[in-house]
Amino acid sequence: MAMQMLPPDWPGGFWAHWAVFVVIIFVFVLGVMMVALWFERRAMAIMQARLGPNRTGPFGLLQPVADAIKLLLKEDIVPAKGDKLVHWLAPVVVVAPVLMLFAVVPFQGGAILADLNIGILYIVAISSVATVGIFMAGWASNNKYSLLGAMRLVASVVSYEIPVVLSIIGVVLLAGSLSMQQIVLAQDIPFILLQPLGFLLFFIGALAEINRAPFDLMEADSEIVAGFHTEYSGIKWSLFFLGEYGEALAVSAIVTTLFLGGWRGPVLPPWLWFLAKVGLVFFVMVWIRTTVPRVRIDQLMALAWKFLFPLALLNLLITAVEILVWPAVSPWVMVAVNIAIMFFLVLLWSKLFKLGWGRVEV
Repeated sequence: MAMQMLPPDWPGGFWAHWAVFVVIIFVFVLGVMMVALWFERRAMAIMQARLGPNRTGPFGLLQPVADAIKLLLKEDIVPAKGDKLVHWLAPVVVVAPVLMLFAVVPFQGGAILADLNIGILYIVAISSVATVGIFMAGWASNNKYSLLGAMRLVASVVSYEIPVVLSIIGVVLLAGSLSMQQIVLAQDIPFILLQPLGFLLFFIGALAEINRAPFDLMEADSEIVAGFHTEYSGIKWSLFFLGEYGEALAVSAIVTTLFLGGWRGPVLPPWLWFLAKVGLVFFVMVWIRTTVPRVRIDQLMALAWKFLFPLALLNLLITAVEILVWPAVSPWVMVAVNIAIMFFLVLLWSKLFKLGWGRVEV
């Protein structure tokens, strides 16, 4: 099938290209984020046999707009003994990297702000910056609960970044490139089939890194009030909220690009395939949030180091061996082999290791 590729400088000229795609990224992120917020609340309501937002606008579609207006009108409160400058900067440091991530995400062939030859490395580096913002928020609040929530996030990011990066390396080995666009072009067979274990490890690790359920221990109200943003209100609090949904959207876009073939698909326009796949991944996040209970902090850390990390090393080793030893074997044979290996390793590891269910580990 012939691919629809835009010229590298579309719509014409370097600065026009940058201006158009900066606007597209802002509109895409903010627009889809509002839809995602409404969709999550409605989908969770349906799954939990309740109504959800249904008063503001048709089907409650204007509820995110009403929430935004409410938050803008709320008073901005800063702790008297907190670090006021850092307290102000923290939400900005959280939101800015989220927007920067989309600079290397291809919406369709050629529809990308900057096709870096190290695109996935750029994503790994930039995504870690938001952690600094959350730690700044915990420190600047002069609140022990806030600091504890921030330290939990730092611990989880340090722990889960390792299996996430190792799972990405398997994709890079198959594609032979770090460019996000080249990774999509290499997926004649979606990498979720050739790297099923890598996909599972990446998705679980990414959920923990972006503070999504069941790993949302940084703002566990049953333990540490609201965690790192306990002392935030109004527009600053809404920026943290925006950053959390932006990260969920970014992870959905990255999963789509790395494992689901990006914009590629039959019949429909490429950008519509991209949006549909991003929506599917986000729906799975909502589904998990609705059905899986929050884990404990010791279980969170044990899952990273005892389960995901060893499996990520094995997945990398198996992928390298397959590429070196069986380069001429049919990809569909490798699909069957890798799916079987994934089920075997996950079942084996679940029997060999206890992750602290029912007891507290130190």
